[in-house]
Formats: sequence, C-alpha cells, structure tokens
Amino acid sequence: MDAINYPLILVAALAAIASPGPATLAIASASMSHGRIYGLGLACGVLTGSLVWSCSAAFGLAALLSSNVWVFEVVRYCGAAYLIYLSLKSLRSVFGTSKLTLSQSHSTTLSNIYFKGLFIHLTNPKAILSFASLYSIGVPATAQVSDLVTVILLVGMLSSSVFLGYAVLFSNHRARSTYLKSKVMFECTFAAFFGFAGMKILTGDIIK
Repeated sequence: MDAINYPLILVAALAAIASPGPATLAIASASMSHGRIYGLGLACGVLTGSLVWSCSAAFGLAALLSSNVWVFEVVRYCGAAYLIYLSLKSLRSVFGTSKLTLSQSHSTTLSNIYFKGLFIHLTNPKAILSFASLYSIGVPATAQVSDLVTVILLVGMLSSSVFLGYAVLFSNHRARSTYLKSKVMFECTFAAFFGFAGMKILTGDIIK
C-alpha cells in the first residue's frame, strides 16, 4: 500500500473515539454535574491527550512504548488506579451529599479539570493501542512527514468534534435537569463503570 487510506483511518478513529469509555464518560459526568465550561475544559484535556498519542503513533513512539513492557505496565497501573479513584469519588458524591444540587464548581478550577481529562487519556492503554493500530493499518511505511501531519490534523479535528460535542450535548439544561433528578443513579453508574474499567485494565483486559 503506497497511499494513505483516509476513509479507513477516519472510520476507525471515529469508532475508537466516540465509543463509550473512560474519557467520554468523564466528559459526560463533568458536563452534567459542573456545567458546560467545565465539560469543555475536561474535553480539552482529553483532546490534548488524544493529540499526544496521535503524534506518538504517527512517528512510532506509541508502538515503541507498547513494546517496552515495563513502561506500558507503569502507564496501565497508573490508569487503573486513577479510574478506581474516580469510582470512589463518584460514590462519595452520592453518600456524602445530603441535598442534591447542581454544582457551581467553585471548588474545582478549570486547570484541575483540564489536567484530569489529560491524565485520564494519557494513562488509558486503550488510547495507546488504538492509535498505534490506527496508523499501522492506514498509513504506509513510505508516508512523508507532511502526510503524517495531515493525518494528525484530520484525526485531531474528528476528535475535537466528538469530545467537545459530548461536552455541549451533556451540559444542556435538559441533560443537567435529568442528572439532578436522578443524580444517585447517574453517580452510581459512573462509579460502577469507572470501577469496572479500572479493574479490567488492572487485570490486563484492555477495555474496548
């Protein structure tokens, strides 16, 4: 294969990016509980992590990382531990709040929530492997640097539309009102998913 298979890359990227996972669920959680600004802030953090892995995969660094078992294992354990922490945090928000209200996020800064999104994506083994496979199946070995930059930009625009779109979607008034009425159910769901994802990663089963 001498030409870059753009349709294959974009379809595969959309499937990997838009599918439910730690990043998309964290964006939904932040958007519904803290509002649009904070949802967008977390989405920007996830997007930055996505760009890091996209660039790394394009230039072979992601494949190199995944081939060095000890480095990959450190990333895996950090990611699992953080997801379990998010699970416990969601449970605490259920049992530690006497009155259900929509948070105005006074105690959470934009920089904190940005780095939360960044850390979630940088320590997600699925993201590393997804981008590594993405470039290996759609980009020929003969691709020039300009070709790789084009792919990075296209995947980046696709990622932006998905992650930022999720933040806008889940931060609208109806979504936030629904969250408030069923906050316990939502937070329990978030806790269950983050805990499940953390345990799956911890045991070596990379979630899809």
